[in-house]
Amino acid sequence: MTEAKAKEAGYELKVGKFPFSASGKATAAGTPDGFVKVIFDAKYGEWLGCHMIGAGVTDMIAEAVLGRKLETTGHEVLKTIHPHPTMSEAVMEAVADAYDEVIHL
Repeated sequence: MTEAKAKEAGYELKVGKFPFSASGKATAAGTPDGFVKVIFDAKYGEWLGCHMIGAGVTDMIAEAVLGRKLETTGHEVLKTIHPHPTMSEAVMEAVADAYDEVIHL
């Protein structure tokens, strides 16, 4: 679900975005263009949407798909270990941004 569609549906949102330019892995790989954006329902924490643009995102999208399918909340994502340095930790960082817990921006 896009941010606009979620707002249209009446959800109060938590939205987070993490640019690959802030990722050490992306910088080291020479692929700092792109980002991960996540959209959560503020009331229940339901994962409503995720957008990824950039190198390697086809390898990362499975986390969002699985999280959505299993009705994962943002807090559950934050409590899950994300290896470092990896591109996939950008998902966790975007979620941390949505919940005002990001430290790498």
